[in-house]
Amino acid sequence: MNTEKKSSGWKWFWGILISLVIVSIIFTGIAFIFFAKTISHSDKRFKYETYGSGKGKIAVVDLNFTIYTAEPIIRQFKKYREDNSIKAIILRVDSPGGGVAASQEMYDEIRRTRESGKPIIVSIGSLGASGSYMASCGGTIIVANPGSLVGSIGVIAQFITVKDLAEKLGIKETTVKSGKLKDSGDPFRYLNPDDIDYFQDIVNDSFDQFLDIVSKERKIDRDELLKIANGRVFTGRQALEHKLVDTLGTYEDAVKIACNIAKIEGEPVIVKERAVNNFIDIFLNSFSHSELNELKNEFKEEFLNKPILQYKFEK
Repeated sequence: MNTEKKSSGWKWFWGILISLVIVSIIFTGIAFIFFAKTISHSDKRFKYETYGSGKGKIAVVDLNFTIYTAEPIIRQFKKYREDNSIKAIILRVDSPGGGVAASQEMYDEIRRTRESGKPIIVSIGSLGASGSYMASCGGTIIVANPGSLVGSIGVIAQFITVKDLAEKLGIKETTVKSGKLKDSGDPFRYLNPDDIDYFQDIVNDSFDQFLDIVSKERKIDRDELLKIANGRVFTGRQALEHKLVDTLGTYEDAVKIACNIAKIEGEPVIVKERAVNNFIDIFLNSFSHSELNELKNEFKEEFLNKPILQYKFEK
């Protein structure tokens, strides 16, 4: 009888001990993940890879995203501008454009690098439209494939209205404002004529700024530019006829042009940035659902973080 009680007591002891160990592991894991996320966000670095065995270095910067921020382009151009070993920069473009302010910031940084004496060869791949075309205008020479889509000089502002849906769900909004235009663009009401006039003025002024840059950089008379600046895109061959690009060619042709301008003999060394994640990032990413995260990020970009005013080609 005593033996049975002792055996039962040990079972309870080991059961409680194992439970405590499991709980400790779970809480330690949660704490580790929380801490790891904090570190991983602050410990991301960029690695610069080189290709080729020549003497002269050419940096390649990819503008291959919808423009919501100018930070990746500005960071790279600033680094390469200050690096005397980099003799030229190729801006490889494949983007529909994006936010007005971010596009302007990119253009300014690229132009500043060009004016510092470092050649910028823009190589347009499939698409160099709207804000990405504005950024391209800061380069020394623009190269496009004959079948590239180039241009879309224009501005767009889009607003989503959920008024009818909200009313069906019993959602009502009360707005207190200081002026009649303070809530313009509110998704819980339709735009009125005053709102439309208000936003049209902003769009027109932003369009005027776009025209100023293209006219100045491409040396196209403003009246002539207005004839083609209606938001449409052109093939690379058509863009050449309209002086929107300097020559037709591939990425490899752009590399040759960069070598000629920078006086690099033989094969150049290509320098390219690559984001490097630490081991904690890799560990955390193994638990993520990539497709779900991609969908979530796309939703945030298109609906939540989307700039109202955009230099963007709508496909």
